[in-house]
Amino acid sequence: MNQLIRILNDGDREKLAWLRKHVGDVRVAAAARHLGGSGKPYLSAVCLYLGVRPPTPHQHIRPVEDRTVGDNYLAEIRQVLAQRNQALLKHQV
Repeated sequence: MNQLIRILNDGDREKLAWLRKHVGDVRVAAAARHLGGSGKPYLSAVCLYLGVRPPTPHQHIRPVEDRTVGDNYLAEIRQVLAQRNQALLKHQV
């Protein structure tokens, strides 16, 4: 199938595997040939042509172990906003 459809990343590979399993190789290949013309169609175009919507590929999320940098930035932002709010309240009085 890789010779018929433009595969850009691992997500596309997962979607293609799902598509082949649920639609079948014959229909996927026929759609790719129909859409391809002189080049390879994108996988999304093949899915659209076939009227299917594959599930979103699994995202490999790394757990964040140390949140101190982000927490420090948030604390600074809250402090700046609180000071600004106090200054605005003083000018209104």
